[in-house]
Amino acid sequence: MRTTAVLAISVVLCVSGAAGARTHHARARRPAKTVEAPVSFDVNAVNNPATQDEIKQGDAGNAVLRAEILLDRQHFSPGEIDGRFGDNMRQTVLAFQKARGLQADGEVDQPTWAILNQDQKPPLTQYTITDADEAGPFVQIPKDLDKQAKLDFAGYESPLEELAEHFHCSPKLLQTLNPDADFSKSGTTITVPDIGRTPLYASQAARVVVNKSCSCVEVLDSQNKVMAHYPATMGSHHDPLPLGKWKLDAPRMNPDFNYNPKLFWNAPAHDSKAHIRPGPNNPVGTVWIGLSKKHYGIHGTPEPSLIGKTASHGCIRLTNWDANDLANLVTPGMEADLVAK
Repeated sequence: MRTTAVLAISVVLCVSGAAGARTHHARARRPAKTVEAPVSFDVNAVNNPATQDEIKQGDAGNAVLRAEILLDRQHFSPGEIDGRFGDNMRQTVLAFQKARGLQADGEVDQPTWAILNQDQKPPLTQYTITDADEAGPFVQIPKDLDKQAKLDFAGYESPLEELAEHFHCSPKLLQTLNPDADFSKSGTTITVPDIGRTPLYASQAARVVVNKSCSCVEVLDSQNKVMAHYPATMGSHHDPLPLGKWKLDAPRMNPDFNYNPKLFWNAPAHDSKAHIRPGPNNPVGTVWIGLSKKHYGIHGTPEPSLIGKTASHGCIRLTNWDANDLANLVTPGMEADLVAK
């Protein structure tokens, strides 16, 4: 994740409870923890095209995992792949159905499966952990920003976290698929989502739409057809999404982050300025795409599991992998429409 050229982002309205799970100044309300029933998966069933149960929000299991991976490969991201059908998944299915001319109800029915199963590559595959995966550097990320500022690199905390992010999934899913695996040992072969996405190119993209009603970012082509859909966290009561038409800057990879407590309404009085170095656990993740509205942008996050589930300080937050995907489609000056519905 390192780069020799990084950008120091002076962001005033972006860090929240999602990016701020590790920052003491964050005051956004986090979702209440719920006890979820364990889910088991059968690799053969997930990889079997005959696994096409009609699934909806609240479901979990083999068919959900299969649908999540197949959607992700089409650039219709469910967010963090976990085998559970949540609200992010429902919004993604709706977007996919609309884009493919299907009846849109947010449930994966037989016509939706028929389109998804045109991708005949198995959703789960085998991967052997490499020495590079284990090289790190792995660091423990402190809660306080002033302590984070002492780190040379805001890296992953463990090989498991790194591998989960690489394969667009939750660490818990990797552990469930590989109950006996040692994720800290190179040479270990594990079962992972095959998340090789179909190629899309910046030349195909015409504009970006940030939609508050679906908590999503979408890329549209010149015919206003949705090419890509990503769940997002955006705005709050105190820092609403800045609706309107803006322009996008060139994407910046692996940005630094400069925190100024005077610019945050909920920063504790004892907070001081902090400069956080690059890395996947940087408060703005691995990508920054600035808007023509000063201090606002679309960026990554160190907490992919919270995308779409918390508020932000006005900016638009994606998983790091979706932010990277978007960065490949954005060109400087591209229009970004921030809409309420």
